[in-house]
Amino acid sequence: MELNDKVTFSFGKDTKEGVVVKVFPKTVCLRVDFPNHEGKIIKRKIANLQKEGKKKGSKKSKERK
Repeated sequence: MELNDKVTFSFGKDTKEGVVVKVFPKTVCLRVDFPNHEGKIIKRKIANLQKEGKKKGSKKSKERK
């Protein structure tokens, strides 16, 4: 993950898109445009962002095959 990368993440019931502003060892600061607050900075963990990008599937179904 680098500066100015676009990242999608879940926020409430919706999915938002943000731009990476700062990168720390375990967290990332994202700039997101909300309807009433443009350019808001949100902090998220890198591990959570990487999990959202992958498809959700149960481990049991993979083991059975």
